[in-house]
Amino acid sequence: MDVGLKDFLTALGLVLIFEGIPYFLAPGRMRLWMVRLLEAPEGALRSLGLAMMGLGLVTVYFVRS
Repeated sequence: MDVGLKDFLTALGLVLIFEGIPYFLAPGRMRLWMVRLLEAPEGALRSLGLAMMGLGLVTVYFVRS
């Protein structure tokens, strides 16, 4: 398997693990957060998504350099 593909699949697996932790540990609280997200304005969700992508990009940059 290509090293790049292996790194990508490893990263994807880690994302799935970390995304699943809150649902496993506190499903009721996650349900409340889902309701809040549904009620949030679209602009706020876009800003949050952009901030998360930026933080991820900075993290990957510093870890890989």
